[in-house]
Amino acid sequence: MKKNVWLVLSIIISLLLGGVISYFIFNKNEELSALPKPEVTGGERGMLGIDKNINEETIDNYLGRDDSVYRDMRMLKDPGNYEAIGGDSYLSGFIKGFEVVPYPYLTEVKGLPEAVGDSYKGHTLFTEKEGKYIANYKESLDILEYYFPKDKVIFLMCGGGGYAGMTKNLLVSLGWDENKIYDVGGYWFYNGNNNINVKREENGKILYDFWKVTYHNIDFKTLTEVKE
Repeated sequence: MKKNVWLVLSIIISLLLGGVISYFIFNKNEELSALPKPEVTGGERGMLGIDKNINEETIDNYLGRDDSVYRDMRMLKDPGNYEAIGGDSYLSGFIKGFEVVPYPYLTEVKGLPEAVGDSYKGHTLFTEKEGKYIANYKESLDILEYYFPKDKVIFLMCGGGGYAGMTKNLLVSLGWDENKIYDVGGYWFYNGNNNINVKREENGKILYDFWKVTYHNIDFKTLTEVKE
């Protein structure tokens, strides 16, 4: 008799647990599917590819998602003179959860404002030829897929929004789903609650705490160059 009671209780508990788990799974999936479809905003910001709905003003509402990755496309110190357009050539801060993968290491930087001048001119994973991106190294695509996984939603940011938009163009050209990539704009315009300061002043000197940054460097010396 006791065995039968325990058997019935075990079945009831299993059903209850299954219901609870299903409830949380269903609600989690519902939450993750609630993202608005990427939609480029208007005006000059739209020319950079910045999203209308998820941008510097709203990104705090979309942080910490386990279905997403967050990438800041700046260098720690960019050779370009971004101070000339009111920005910072140094990575002066970032949004919590974002990891840095410098866009200039992915492919050549083109289309910068004249006042900024030239950016990085070193090795890159890809070269653009006649509108197509050609891998310079055997590992180029593997590196790109590792930092920008195709099965995740990808949130891109930089200083003013340009590098983020360029990154989305690169990824889409190489087969990524454009509906899973958001250019959320520029850190310079962020006033949210998840700011991590890197730039600080001490005894009248400007210092940068780069140790705070999760920075993904690409060591081109270790890669296998593709010979034409």
